[in-house]
Amino acid sequence: MSVQLSAISYKKDGTMDINFQLYLITDRKRIADRYSLIAAVRLALKGGVKAVQLREKDLNTRELLKLAYKMRALTNQYKAKLFINDRFDIALAVGADGVHLTQNSIPTHAARNTVKKKLMIGVSTHSLKEAKEAEKGGADFITFGPVYRTPSKLKYGESVGLDTLRKVSGKIKIPVFAIGGIKGDKINDVMESGAYGVAMISEIFGAEDIKGKSEELINILRNKV
Repeated sequence: MSVQLSAISYKKDGTMDINFQLYLITDRKRIADRYSLIAAVRLALKGGVKAVQLREKDLNTRELLKLAYKMRALTNQYKAKLFINDRFDIALAVGADGVHLTQNSIPTHAARNTVKKKLMIGVSTHSLKEAKEAEKGGADFITFGPVYRTPSKLKYGESVGLDTLRKVSGKIKIPVFAIGGIKGDKINDVMESGAYGVAMISEIFGAEDIKGKSEELINILRNKV
């Protein structure tokens, strides 16, 4: 199977250009039965989403690799970036744009030493300490949260709130994507608290009109630029 590599652009200072503000994270278990994961992501891409993280942790390596190839072909079609959760080996194999690390993944600095500049690196963080470590290790951006209380993030503890988001955004130089309970009506608040963008799952995949919801969210973000 041939792999089409997506271009990764750099700024003059040598850092990677994060040219998206809406970061869609997959979870096929939260999608209405009438949609497959591929169909749902296609609708989001049609709505203007330009970055997708493939995050299906229950799949084995072969299943994930097969799905990643399909997702790479789909995101290439819409000129969108593809990130693979945790597995930088699969990200490299399918020609993804990046890998997204968790606090249980290989350390950021080790991943950066391995992939060099072949992949962008995003890192999930939940405290200022973790955010600083990710930046020092070579991350290109972080997700930070949960900003608001949400069932999917309860295992990470209570919500961090806007004040902590503001503090973290002011202390590190790489882009911060707010995550956790982010709805359309919360975007203004998190962006005004210093977030570069937002990461979402259920707000998009739980929508009746995935394409329309994606368009709506992107319009809100554009108006904040």
